[in-house]
Amino acid sequence: MNGAHIDIAVESEGWDELAGADAIVARAAQATLDAGGRPVAPGAEVSVVLADDKTVRALNARWRGKDKATNVLSFPACPPQQLASAPHIGDVIIAYETTRREADEEGKTLADHLSHLVVHGMLHLLGYDHETDGEAEEMEGLEIRILAGLGIADPYAGAALGE
Repeated sequence: MNGAHIDIAVESEGWDELAGADAIVARAAQATLDAGGRPVAPGAEVSVVLADDKTVRALNARWRGKDKATNVLSFPACPPQQLASAPHIGDVIIAYETTRREADEEGKTLADHLSHLVVHGMLHLLGYDHETDGEAEEMEGLEIRILAGLGIADPYAGAALGE
């Protein structure tokens, strides 16, 4: 078990719909750290913020030049080769309204979709990406394996690679 400290902030009232959202986040984040294949410094911090679309849209516009809400944003604090000594791994921010809408559209529970987005965001902090087909295949394979360990079905079943 990886000895990182996971700081969770619930900053949108929408998340009140999901009892135990912070525990769901903690479990998915820890599972990702344990199975992500990248050692992190003992006591290193990672923050996960459960926000709303307005907050995520502003961050997406400022840092990525995309003036729209998205489901999850990840802000790595260091390159992957420095994770073993870095005091801060990075930040993951998840938008409630987008996450809720996607869960409904895809016929998933909010808890399962939140878990998936936490795993996805955490893998970005660990240096994984999906810009190429090879990267997407590796990252999605890790997501599927980590989620299966949490008792959550393959989120990509029936979807084209990289979606």
